[in-house]
Amino acid sequence: MGSTMRTPGAIAAWKVTLFLLNIISASVAKRHVVYWNSTNTRLTAGDLSIEVTLNDYLDIYCPYYPDNQTPGSGQPETLALYLVAETSFQGCVETRGAIKRWECNSPHAPYGPVRFSEKIQRFTPFSLGFEFQPGHHYYYSSLPTDEGPPLPCMKLRVTVCCKPKSEGSKQQQDTPTFRSTARLSRTTSLPLLILIFLLLII
Repeated sequence: MGSTMRTPGAIAAWKVTLFLLNIISASVAKRHVVYWNSTNTRLTAGDLSIEVTLNDYLDIYCPYYPDNQTPGSGQPETLALYLVAETSFQGCVETRGAIKRWECNSPHAPYGPVRFSEKIQRFTPFSLGFEFQPGHHYYYSSLPTDEGPPLPCMKLRVTVCCKPKSEGSKQQQDTPTFRSTARLSRTTSLPLLILIFLLLII
């Protein structure tokens, strides 16, 4: 008697809503791709730097050799990636404060190169997640595993945009830049799209 029955149409509408929300979220966030291997000269030179914003993704692809091929050295590259302090970033050394993020140990994976995705977010519910703060720099470096060949030092700097504005001049507060306006519209468009879609299906 007081129970409510869910009609198939309502269930289908909610499924469509969730599907569209996933598409919208994916389209709003940017994905920054890095192929982490010794042939990436920007990594080995140590001058690779990426600027991200909150909710973006950092996609790192491990070394990969299709059809059990091997490089000229005869051994496939295997490595571990670390999040390190700036002082440790100057050279690839394992330090006490380094945080191991991933291990690339499947160079012949049957489904293609292994990809690790780091979501750039301020808070994370996961114990293995990492929390990023706007206006800060984060440093990744790698070390070869015991099973793999010696590798050059490979490094990446990630900058999270943008540093929170302190109380500045009145002119700065009254005249926002084009970039800050664009960023505001990017973050506010998602709730607006959700509201419009819900109004259409009701």
